Amino acid sequence: MGIFEPFRALGYITDGTPFTVQRRGMETFITLSTGKSWQIYNCAKLNLVLAGPELVKKIRALASWRDFTFAASGCDIVVFKRAHQVATWSGHKAKVAFLLLFGKHILSLDLQGSLLIWTAVELDPNKALVGQIQLGEKFYPSCIMHPDTYLNKVIVGSEEGTLQLWNISTQKKLYEFKGWGSSIRCCVSSPALDVVGIGCADGKIHVHNLRFDEEVVTFTHATRGAVTALAFRTDGQPLLAAGGSSGVISVWNLEKKRLHSVIKDAHYSSICSLYFFANEPVLMSSSTDNSIKMWIFDTSDGEARLLRFRSGHSAPPTCIRYYGKGRHILSAGQDRAFRFFSVIQDQQSRELSQGHVKKRAKKLKLKEEEIKLPPVIAFDAAEIRERDWCNVVTCHLDDPCAYTWRLQNFVIGEHILRPSCEVPTAVKACSISTCGNFAVIGTEGGWIERFNLQSGFSRGSYIDIGEEEPCGHHGAVVGLACEAMNALLISGGYNGDIKIWDFKGRELKFRWEVGASLVKIVYHAGNGLLATAADDMILRLYDVTAVRIVRKFVGHMDRVTDLCFSEDGKWLLSSSMDGTIRIWDVISSRQLDAIHVDAAPTALSISPNMDMLATTHVDQNGIYLWANRMMYSGAEDIESFISGEQVVNVPMPTVSSRKDSEDTEEDTLVKDQAIKKLGTSNSLIGNLCSAQLTPGLVTLAMLPKTQWQSLVNLDIIKMRNKPIEPPKKPEKAPFFLQSLSMLSGERIFVHNSVTDSGDQDEAEKFITAAQSGNKNEGFSAFMKLLHSCMETGDFASVTDYLKSLSPSAVDLELRMLQIIDNENITETEHAVELKGIGMLLDYFISEVFYNNNFEFVQALIRLFLKIHGETIRRQISLQEKARQLLELQSSTWQRLDTSFQNTRCMITFLSNSQF
Repeated sequence: MGIFEPFRALGYITDGTPFTVQRRGMETFITLSTGKSWQIYNCAKLNLVLAGPELVKKIRALASWRDFTFAASGCDIVVFKRAHQVATWSGHKAKVAFLLLFGKHILSLDLQGSLLIWTAVELDPNKALVGQIQLGEKFYPSCIMHPDTYLNKVIVGSEEGTLQLWNISTQKKLYEFKGWGSSIRCCVSSPALDVVGIGCADGKIHVHNLRFDEEVVTFTHATRGAVTALAFRTDGQPLLAAGGSSGVISVWNLEKKRLHSVIKDAHYSSICSLYFFANEPVLMSSSTDNSIKMWIFDTSDGEARLLRFRSGHSAPPTCIRYYGKGRHILSAGQDRAFRFFSVIQDQQSRELSQGHVKKRAKKLKLKEEEIKLPPVIAFDAAEIRERDWCNVVTCHLDDPCAYTWRLQNFVIGEHILRPSCEVPTAVKACSISTCGNFAVIGTEGGWIERFNLQSGFSRGSYIDIGEEEPCGHHGAVVGLACEAMNALLISGGYNGDIKIWDFKGRELKFRWEVGASLVKIVYHAGNGLLATAADDMILRLYDVTAVRIVRKFVGHMDRVTDLCFSEDGKWLLSSSMDGTIRIWDVISSRQLDAIHVDAAPTALSISPNMDMLATTHVDQNGIYLWANRMMYSGAEDIESFISGEQVVNVPMPTVSSRKDSEDTEEDTLVKDQAIKKLGTSNSLIGNLCSAQLTPGLVTLAMLPKTQWQSLVNLDIIKMRNKPIEPPKKPEKAPFFLQSLSMLSGERIFVHNSVTDSGDQDEAEKFITAAQSGNKNEGFSAFMKLLHSCMETGDFASVTDYLKSLSPSAVDLELRMLQIIDNENITETEHAVELKGIGMLLDYFISEVFYNNNFEFVQALIRLFLKIHGETIRRQISLQEKARQLLELQSSTWQRLDTSFQNTRCMITFLSNSQF
């Protein structure tokens, strides 16, 4: 597959498919479609609960019932139980457009008017279909709903404007409503019996009585586009919410028959669903702008306010960058939004505030989208000054100013950077110095100017006296970069010239020509290399210190869209409109890997740890994450991952991450190669997570800290849990309770001597063995396991077994071999105990030699020596093994202590140095 494999997609909330709401106990869940997949959110805090796998075709309708989710994809209905696909129902000849939960049945309606009835309790496709209805040849359905209290009846709206009332039990049409001469877009049931709300394409809302076929009231919504969603309030207030194609939500008073309130700019595009929660003044809305919002009607004037929401980019993002040690991503898109995404928790993702946009839009009577800044075309960020002042600078489309952002508060900054050139032109490039104090911006007219981020004041311009006009470049500035020590400034012009300036003196030091129009430049401060992409689709690497070209990469067949270096500077990653993402090795000057995706990538960024790659793509509103297979497989040989000059087709990441349990044949081959290279057996390693990635180091067991620390402090824990006083005999108890009381006292004594309060099962085993008279019976399984591992030389199963036990249970296993009377030890009488102690010493020697489970094994050795130390001291046969263990322990600790001291010296030297 290559170095990077699909992991997951960020930023997808919903598309234009109506959502479905389900009440489970005291909580409410909402199921949303994200294109070819679906997600479930808990409405209490709108946190993501579950994400379904990706389907082959786009989801057009959803329904949910208990643990099951039904998705209409193409001509089929796919059934999921939680996140696992359990069945696929096929029976439609056209695309399924609507799903309706009807008791324990699912009604599916396709575009050709075929209505199929499925039972939700039967997953077998041959038994699930229980009925079929054909609505008519010239009847094209547009919506379906079930009127409350109408037994076995549904209403189907059509594109022609008529409605039909059907009985699904008898499969007969009961009545046809003439309609209003306009296409019906939505139809919902009201709290009043026999009354439904109908939204039409001409912008009218009809509240209709089904029983008498009479109009109750009509509202006009024409100025706000077609009515796409309706919802009745159910908590006693006579309100009807209507959503339109313009993104406006209108709330109508049914008693006064007039407009109650309007939620302007509720969404940026057409509203696809509205839902009032049962007996609550809370309205849920979703839109095609990739957002869901909850509105609450609790103000004094009865208007709604935004309660909580989840949103992503409503238009494709074009600029991304990792931020915060790889835990977050900054993203800017064509929707005029500057967003902050969390890779770990979706709840932390948000849009950076651009000031009082809503207030200004209301004052100027404009849409919020028109008040926002133009789309971001370039930005730069510095984490070092996040807590002091603005640490992000953005350039916007056709805007002559650059804007600062304070990422600590997620708001736009107080300073606007305005170049002091005579003829203002759009800012095209920006860069922040390594120290975070300065920002340098470049304009379309070739002007380069430096600003102080703390004050926002200009600190001089970079002017090339060799140019005809006073400017930095003769043409647009396409890229800027600051050297690590703030000694140099690098600028690239569209005409193909690269210039190196003295950062402080603002004087031109070097200049060279690329030979083609530049598109992008990227500088790596660690190795001092500058990567450039030009119109000739050739990538060039320059050594800024030596001022010469050092590498040239050829392979892209279309315009290069983005470049980025890996954190160590050994890789250069590039994306192109030819649909490929290529990885170039800077040291060996060759192409390591190339993957081809369906949608051309527009931007990319690799995390500081090099474990994740983030990309954006044409016509895609999300951010796609790719996992570095080299970081998780454990193999050190890069040749087992790279594809070289071959371009590999790879599917796009999905909303749900790839299953960890599914290993491809290639993954298995890579693991086998890693095992072979380490020179150990597959059973000894167990899994590649415990394999030694670097010789000479130790591998931790990754257990909870309390689990292995409790082994060291077990005596303190026992004293703390010891009963204050012995159990008392109950007063006036029957005669037969005395023996039970005594037995209870024995149980409590044993319990407190070998276990804590969490290990009742192990204590019961000990008591059973003691009562039977065979003291080896309770732990014979552990002895057999240890003996079998001695024969094979593989102690992985012993470690796994001990890891699964609690600290007190481990203490019990070790104490069962304890010899009480060390003065009179005979090999014949204590053969079992001595053999067991010897096998445990062999186990410790093996684990220390391979440096596995280091902290857990050290805790075990301490507890083991505390219990059996005197026995080992008196037995010559055990002293040799103990001496061998001591030598291994000493060498391991000496090696670790040397590494610790080297690191300490380096830190001390760097902390006392003055740069």
